[in-house]
Amino acid sequence: MYRPLFKWLAAFLIVLVILPPLHTQAEGGEHLRVVSDTALTERLHEIVLDSPALGKQTPLRVLLPKDYDEHAKKKYPVLYMLHGCCGDYKSWTVAGDIENMTKDLPLVIVMPDAGRGGSYSNWYNNGSYGKPQWEDYHIKELIPWVEQAYQVKNTREGRAIAGLSMGGFGSLSYAARHPDLFLAAASFSGVINTNLDPVFLDKTIFQNQENVPPGTVWGDRETHEIIWRSHNPWDLAENLDGVNLSIYTGTGEAGGPLDGGVASSVEEICYSMSTSLHNRLEQLNISHEWNSYGPGSHTWGYWKRDLEQTLPRFMTLFAHPTKAPMPFSYKSAETSFSIYGWSVQFNRVAEEFAELQQVSKNGFTITGSGTAEMKTAAWYNPHKRYLVKMHGKGNHQTIIIKPDRNGKLKFDVKISADPSKQEKNTIEVIIRKLG
Repeated sequence: MYRPLFKWLAAFLIVLVILPPLHTQAEGGEHLRVVSDTALTERLHEIVLDSPALGKQTPLRVLLPKDYDEHAKKKYPVLYMLHGCCGDYKSWTVAGDIENMTKDLPLVIVMPDAGRGGSYSNWYNNGSYGKPQWEDYHIKELIPWVEQAYQVKNTREGRAIAGLSMGGFGSLSYAARHPDLFLAAASFSGVINTNLDPVFLDKTIFQNQENVPPGTVWGDRETHEIIWRSHNPWDLAENLDGVNLSIYTGTGEAGGPLDGGVASSVEEICYSMSTSLHNRLEQLNISHEWNSYGPGSHTWGYWKRDLEQTLPRFMTLFAHPTKAPMPFSYKSAETSFSIYGWSVQFNRVAEEFAELQQVSKNGFTITGSGTAEMKTAAWYNPHKRYLVKMHGKGNHQTIIIKPDRNGKLKFDVKISADPSKQEKNTIEVIIRKLG
């Protein structure tokens, strides 16, 4: 007589085991779906998500504060920790001692996968683009999902990002391409200037680790240099103004204290790349923490120390966040982009960098070619009219427009005198409220 009841209870318990905890039930960011959530320790969860951007299931680990479930209304800052080439989402917990290192910190740590050599980018795929779209997964899917699924802050002031080697590239590339998303970024032995050794990157990291032909990730360097440079932190260094930056690197020489004194040719390459970005930031007068610690190899002893030294800096910033730059400037080679609430769509012949400079409520300058469809941030009174005056070669135009109900202005800027030609030009745009 008890057999049916036993079967019912058994089925109920199985359901309870399979269902993920409530804090991972929310779905967001392009409809990410939770496949599973396994508690590995009291603080550490391993989660599998189904990602439209990747076209497959992908794992990650999330490390929660020890008192997370006791403070239902508290909002925590988030640190995104990126792994290096040949590693995976488990690296920071298996080799990096991150769980023990952060045991007393009020911080949520998210450790996503990025492929063995995925390079934190949407792949070119011989011109067909498509999956895997690692940047779209991390930026457009994962971050929104984390901010729906967990008790975390959902603004720039509550996000930081860091990574080692390829993950150092990912950290600074994402921060430079999306400076409005991150308060701080750190690179540990990062591959942060791909101009210096593209052959090594394409034929070793990409091809060997992902088992794809050279040029799959960003295209052939000779014919698609703009794609390479549009992801490269060195080329996007101007965008890092306003992001709190830390760069750590050894020289690759033998004699380091945390590796048995071995030399490392890989660390030597990363040292050259890190030094070149450091010098570039110095030229641009962009403040950053520079830690070139001398002899040392491309190994975990240094990356654990780098993180241990970086965490107090991040926590101080989270407690006292700096304001986003205003006015702001931004450089991109994408056909369309959004930054600090502004959206730009280009209609142009050239594949090139375009720049928005000194963007404020009173206007901006734009450099590039073709025509740019502009949509401002929600900075304007929807009940007022505004004068938009454009001045530059081939464009002396004044229009009067009203913002939409959200306070955004929408207008086109003809940048080139002849938009059908590949002619770079600069247009000054002045915005004034009427009445």
